[in-house]
Amino acid sequence: MPDRNKRKILVLTSTFPRWPGDREPPFVYELSRRLARHFAVHVLAPHAPGAKEIEEMDGLRAFRFRYFWGDGEKLAYDGGILPSLKQHPWRFLLVPFFLLGELAALYRLLKSGHYEAIHAHWLLPQGFVAILSRMCSRPGCTILCTSHGGDLFALKGSLFRILKRFVLSRIQGLTVVSRAMKEEVLRLSSRDLFIDVIPMGVDLEGTFIPPSDAATRIPGQLLFVGRLVEKKGLVYLLRAMPAILSAHPEARLLIAGSGPEEQNLRKEAERLKLHARVSFLGSVGNQHLPALYQASEIVAFPSIVAVDGDQEGFGLVQVEALGCECGVVATDLPAIRDIIADGETGLIVPQRNESALAEKIIYLLNSPDIRTELGRKGRAFARERYDWDIISERYKGMIEKMMAAGKPHG
Repeated sequence: MPDRNKRKILVLTSTFPRWPGDREPPFVYELSRRLARHFAVHVLAPHAPGAKEIEEMDGLRAFRFRYFWGDGEKLAYDGGILPSLKQHPWRFLLVPFFLLGELAALYRLLKSGHYEAIHAHWLLPQGFVAILSRMCSRPGCTILCTSHGGDLFALKGSLFRILKRFVLSRIQGLTVVSRAMKEEVLRLSSRDLFIDVIPMGVDLEGTFIPPSDAATRIPGQLLFVGRLVEKKGLVYLLRAMPAILSAHPEARLLIAGSGPEEQNLRKEAERLKLHARVSFLGSVGNQHLPALYQASEIVAFPSIVAVDGDQEGFGLVQVEALGCECGVVATDLPAIRDIIADGETGLIVPQRNESALAEKIIYLLNSPDIRTELGRKGRAFARERYDWDIISERYKGMIEKMMAAGKPHG
């Protein structure tokens, strides 16, 4: 169906590919390009050095707003806004420029684009900016927000609480990516609005699939995939490695990801004399991740609740691992319980407990039949719930439901 015959929606995000082959998390892009089967989808995202300001990408029209001069646009990407601010506090100076740049660009698009809906990823800042822009431009489009976790769990204090409540009071629909997040939203606001738990998806039919040959698995290969930030808890997996190596000297841990904690984690690996059995791979391109999962016997997710309260919103990488029929060991956090059922789709251990982590990993290394059965059940569970075709249909239905309910006033 030509775009001119489709209803137009505008996706507002701070995480989106800056160019083809970018290593940024692709979940907003993957959802948006599937929604483009049903809607004319435009995307507004931050600009970055080297990126185009306007670009056509797989049926999407991407606009990237400028918010600083030259190479100074460093607030988004490479781990996200919150980790960027934690690692480089001076970047707080960029926040007002970012908000104003996004607000101005969105205002211009709303005045000229005749959009029927805005899909804002994250309550703050995108949901907040969407509301302000709509108030200024007075279009009749409805707003759907999707919260991914950090905006709910990490942004603490009375000011952020007021801002989150303001957003929740003005949007027409909300999706969260885990049941734990829905409970948090209900504590913030009792307002009656369309709300549903719809996570992001994974391509479980063509990309994240089991290896065609069981011999692809490398004996003793362990894998961690994720940003190297506090809430991922990787330090506890490193501290579990000496016990694992004592039982399985052939074990090797691959770490796929980069982030502000990398140097500290490398020092911890050196302190534990793990340099020969732990490999930091850096940021791995999305197209290379399936092969890593398929070659690994066990994928570990030692996530924790960080000191500032930040925690996982939804474990998308866990779904990727399940899709590849890996044995999974993960920590007991609310969002993880949506995916990993202890003894059914993986094994669960207490957070911040390297002894328990080592014990369960050793158990799975010792028990290939159990590991295989967990992998088989885990993939079946994930395919029924998290494949992109299922997820995108649910988002399509949510957007259409909001549109049918009528346009907001003011």
